[in-house]
Amino acid sequence: MPKMKSHSGAKKRFKKTATGKLQGRHAFSSHILEKKSPKRKREMGLDREISKADRKTVTKLLGGNGR
Repeated sequence: MPKMKSHSGAKKRFKKTATGKLQGRHAFSSHILEKKSPKRKREMGLDREISKADRKTVTKLLGGNGR
């Protein structure tokens, strides 16, 4: 049986930290930025931890144990 391939879209969007946490981009950070405060926009630039509800899905997309 061939090897499982990780989802090419997911590997561009998510990363696994050295401690095993999953990180991804912050939501609502790409447009309609004029009304958002500088502090809010700055914090959106940082990666955020994937929620507990989505961890299983993201791990599966990254190829089982995560990339």
